[in-house]
Amino acid sequence: MSNQNPSCSTMRPMERAIRMLAGTIVTVSVALGYFVSPYWFLLTLFVGLNLFQSSFTNWCLAEQIFSKLGIVSQDESQPTTNADAN
Repeated sequence: MSNQNPSCSTMRPMERAIRMLAGTIVTVSVALGYFVSPYWFLLTLFVGLNLFQSSFTNWCLAEQIFSKLGIVSQDESQPTTNADAN
């Protein structure tokens, strides 16, 4: 019996990078909000709102930044063949 979730093992590199970035920013901002200043919770709110709007608009600034850094989605990394075009 496998312990890995099949949906996680097939995750695109871009999706993995965006989840990692969002999780890191939320975790750091919550820690800063608790230990430094409650104004850091606004960063957590911003990340949540950005994830929410990207689900409707299909546009994500982090995705554009990661693509310029060379992280590609699965669609971009696999070349198309003649069989795919038919």
